[in-house]
Amino acid sequence: MIARPKDAATVMLIRESHHLDEGGLEVLMVLRHPESMFVPSCYVYPGGCLDEDDCSPEMASLCTGIDRDTARRLINNISPPEAALGAWVAGIRETFEEVGLLLAYERDGSLVSLDSEERIERFSAYRWALCEGKIDLKDMLRKEELTLAADRLHYFSHWITPELLPLRYDVRFFVAEVPDNQKALHDRVELTGHVWISPQKALDEYEQGKFDMVLPTIMTLADLCKYKTVDDVIRSTCEEKDIPAILTKMVELDDRLVEVMPDGEVFTARPPEYPEG
Repeated sequence: MIARPKDAATVMLIRESHHLDEGGLEVLMVLRHPESMFVPSCYVYPGGCLDEDDCSPEMASLCTGIDRDTARRLINNISPPEAALGAWVAGIRETFEEVGLLLAYERDGSLVSLDSEERIERFSAYRWALCEGKIDLKDMLRKEELTLAADRLHYFSHWITPELLPLRYDVRFFVAEVPDNQKALHDRVELTGHVWISPQKALDEYEQGKFDMVLPTIMTLADLCKYKTVDDVIRSTCEEKDIPAILTKMVELDDRLVEVMPDGEVFTARPPEYPEG
């Protein structure tokens, strides 16, 4: 029986390189715990499954820049329809829970800035309470009079886990510029590390066996390599961009499983490996 994929969202947080001799882009990668049920010990982007509350009317009312109609126009192949905007909400929520970066607006329209010890401690307490299920995201937003900066997430790509695997996800990939005056800190629960790295360096280290990743991560990094600046990446995500659902296949070749792209390209040199369950 083929497992039904769960809807999920992931956010590729990017910034201009902080290494003056390198230039170009850096992307935030997080390392999954070695005991994770899905892609353990692999580098991925922050993200996770949509919750029912992510798709609620209450959360829709707390989004700025993207409403339900716009979200449904950009993601028109998700069910129920309200899950389209839920993907934006889940991406922001999971980014905050997993790495402590909050894409949200203050009442004056400025992005949230964690630029003092008091604010860092206060929002850190919110983060851990969210992770432990003691509060939900709308509680924090209402108490702090914030709205989600949904317009800061730009729909980038769409990948579905191969059918042969027991754990499957239907993942919407977003790209966003990292907010100023905030610092990433992985959760030390689902994740055991994080790193800012250029897309090309991540791919090079993958080929050297130093940076384990799965195919959607590899291919989206290859896409990022085409761009020199954050603005270039964001401009590439215009509403007219066609974003097909990419469903790869796991097939046996020469007594081993390999992953095959829809166009027939086969990954055999260092094929990404998924757990069996």
